[in-house]
Amino acid sequence: MLLAVDIGNTNIVMGIFDNGSLAGRWRLRSQRNLTEDEIHVFLYNVFLKNGLTYSDVSGIIISCVVPSLSVSLEKFCEKYLGQPPCWVDASSVPDMPLLVDDPHSVGADRIVNAVAAFYKYRSDLIVIDFGTATTIDYISESGSYLGGTISPGLKISSDALFQKTSLLPRMDRFTLPDSVIAKDTISSMNAGIIYGYAGLVDGIVRHTQKEIDSNPKVIATGGLASLIAKVAETIDTVEPNLTLEGLWIIYEKRGSKAAKA
Repeated sequence: MLLAVDIGNTNIVMGIFDNGSLAGRWRLRSQRNLTEDEIHVFLYNVFLKNGLTYSDVSGIIISCVVPSLSVSLEKFCEKYLGQPPCWVDASSVPDMPLLVDDPHSVGADRIVNAVAAFYKYRSDLIVIDFGTATTIDYISESGSYLGGTISPGLKISSDALFQKTSLLPRMDRFTLPDSVIAKDTISSMNAGIIYGYAGLVDGIVRHTQKEIDSNPKVIATGGLASLIAKVAETIDTVEPNLTLEGLWIIYEKRGSKAAKA
């Protein structure tokens, strides 16, 4: 079985793949001082509840955008799983040219999402990831990553609204607005954020379409993708497990290349 780990700024998402199928998916908060032993306590108990053991893990692949957590994950893999992980970076995807100024500056999460989306759809694509930051990337019809945009995520924007105003409350959850003309403060904030982000997404997607003179398929992933997709006009499909699936694809391709060599 393959253990796939996506270390984001807000959460660490872990998935276990059995013969290419996602058999389990779990989430842990990305605490910057998290130790290898704390990761062990979390994953050991999750495995126990799902009838799994560490000996079931035959490989590990990790994408990370939080450098301080990479040390803890590396130590966890060596101490408890008895094997080093495969880390995703620009050199992990030789089949996908990263046609940007500095390929090694592209976040591992953006690389993994691009690989998974192109593997599934084999066409030009716009991939949106609603994470701590909202990233919108373009992949050409030939499978090249051409770059994209980075915007503050919904939670960052909501927290900034709370922190920079005296009377507005903190919002801990978002819901589909009943109306854009809201009748109370919380509903007004919720509608402003949800419709505002739908407008941001639609605006960037349409600007991208004009630049490339094409109409690519638009894929969304991330925790709030399903919610924004109900309001945004340009999102075609939501792929909730896109990042984990991309990790599996990269690992499998890496293994097949090693076998051929």
